[in-house]
Amino acid sequence: MNNLSVYKSKLRIVFMGTPEFAVPSLKILIENNYNVVAVVTAPDKPAGRGMLMHESAVKKFARENNIYLLQPEKLKSFEFTEQLLELKPDLQIVVAFRMLPEVIWKMPLIGTFNLHASLLPQYRGAAPINWAIINGEKETGATTFFLEHEIDTGKIILQEKVKITEEETAGELHDELMHVGAELVLKTVQLIDEGNYSLTPQTFSAEIKSAPKLFTETCRINWNNSVQQIHNLIRGLSPYPAAFTKLNGKTVKIFRSQKISIDNYPLSINNSPGNISTDGKSFLRIQCADGLLEILELQLEGKKKIKTEEFLRGFRFDEKNMKCENI
Repeated sequence: MNNLSVYKSKLRIVFMGTPEFAVPSLKILIENNYNVVAVVTAPDKPAGRGMLMHESAVKKFARENNIYLLQPEKLKSFEFTEQLLELKPDLQIVVAFRMLPEVIWKMPLIGTFNLHASLLPQYRGAAPINWAIINGEKETGATTFFLEHEIDTGKIILQEKVKITEEETAGELHDELMHVGAELVLKTVQLIDEGNYSLTPQTFSAEIKSAPKLFTETCRINWNNSVQQIHNLIRGLSPYPAAFTKLNGKTVKIFRSQKISIDNYPLSINNSPGNISTDGKSFLRIQCADGLLEILELQLEGKKKIKTEEFLRGFRFDEKNMKCENI
């Protein structure tokens, strides 16, 4: 077993997480000499063209740092429950992991806390980073809270605010919150270890916005919407799963866009949402309800992601494909 003399705390911590987003939170605990007795992550899965078995980012880090690893297929299984009981955790930390059954999150003496990428109670759900940008928020953040029965509703321990810039994409905000969240996890563990923390119940009101799972239709661009709405949708879904439109029957994913001033490019009376204007060399603009949106980076079905200039060198527009198919 681990020698407690090398740790700054007697807390026995079980860390649960899977993707890259969770790695900095685990890493910062190890770097600060906290006693992570085990890491729980998703089972290996086949991925890529060769369908080779793929390890999660958290598993790779745990292996490289010789941390005891568990990869349960079923979180409700008797075997997994027994394995956790044997570890005698004082505290469990969840960062980007599956929904836990009550028997698991209630097991530790202190409890189980989760890191969520929003300022709860706003944006409870699976895709808080995406929806904050899609909805045009100027601010978001990260929250640590103790798990309770209803998802993302437990008492708040700490929060950290983060500004969202006008051109920031979901991928960029993800990376920022990944590190802000790690610092918040460390602060939360420090406070819990000292017994010096207070809990704030979440409030409920009609103004609370949710962050549901993203579906294909969520990602389809409606050119009848405003320039700002569509610009927010594009950056809120970039780089994954990506906003898309249809051009000449083919799917085109759009990753970056730029709002065009209506003063410089007044609307034509004959233009309708979805109409395309281009010089065939350097710019590609699409009509929205109240103006033009310039496309900066995109991907045609079956091709790689490229800048607009490169796209225009290989794609020829004619009268039949000067309009995006609209909803």
